[in-house]
Amino acid sequence: MKSKKGYLLSLLSILLVVFLSGCENMVVFNPQGPVAESIMDLINWSIVFMVIICLVVFGLFGFIVWKYRATPENKDYEPPEEHGSTLLEIVWTVIPFLIIIALTIPTVKTIYAIEDVPKDYKDKDPIVINVTSADWKWIFSYPEEGIETVNYVNIPAGVPVEFKLTSAGTMQSFWIPALAGQKYTMYGAETDLYVVAYNPGNYEGQNTNFNGQGYAEMKFDVEAKTQEDYDKWVDEVKDTAPKLTENKYKEILKPTHLGRMTFSNTHLEWIDHGKGGDSNYYLNPDLYRVHGYPGKTFENDNKTDGGEHDEH
Repeated sequence: MKSKKGYLLSLLSILLVVFLSGCENMVVFNPQGPVAESIMDLINWSIVFMVIICLVVFGLFGFIVWKYRATPENKDYEPPEEHGSTLLEIVWTVIPFLIIIALTIPTVKTIYAIEDVPKDYKDKDPIVINVTSADWKWIFSYPEEGIETVNYVNIPAGVPVEFKLTSAGTMQSFWIPALAGQKYTMYGAETDLYVVAYNPGNYEGQNTNFNGQGYAEMKFDVEAKTQEDYDKWVDEVKDTAPKLTENKYKEILKPTHLGRMTFSNTHLEWIDHGKGGDSNYYLNPDLYRVHGYPGKTFENDNKTDGGEHDEH
């Protein structure tokens, strides 16, 4: 968990962000997992380091303006012509390189560190969850459990989760601010994102890549459960949730908003978008229009009704 020093750095960062941007959403400064905490530490380091640089620069600026200001005593002063200082030229050329190095090293170390299971959880096998983005919903497939959900995902707290990310259509960005950084989802490709939640709780995930009219509401819920509660939920889904058919899956992929949905099997039985496939069949390109799409999914839409809103 975070040390007192870490809390102080986080407090300083939050105050700076508040004063400089007026931003109200401080989720990234309240990490609930080791991956998000590593990212927050990097943000803290970058902010503190840049604040120090700004203080030095503005301090030197004020000092030089004051020292070499015009006064009645030096109004007739004419400075002599000088070649300049080679040493100073070298110093202010080298300093930017040192700043870049000081920011690059921790950034690269953090990027490589979060590309694997967090070091304190390497003794636990990660749970694999395939994530498929579509306009404008998120589909979560549990290949080991044989179940699938839409717009919500349950995970066990204290256990590493490996999200395998892909898209059934346009490129999206998968982000759970309290647990991890963002990664893109792309059709015909697969990216990995490791996540661990320290404790049981509810967290919001969202798409951060603009992809059309339904972008703003393309969100999902992440619920971290105790291992016991997670196992009970998996068993309940297997026993009570309906089967997902291929025709139903085609309907889900249409560009619409949907509520929560739960199924006792996965679409991976007939297609894995990360490996390509019949893109024209699943992308539904004819459903997209310049000014919208067919189907009444938004309140301000005056077109015919379409799309299913199921919740189990």
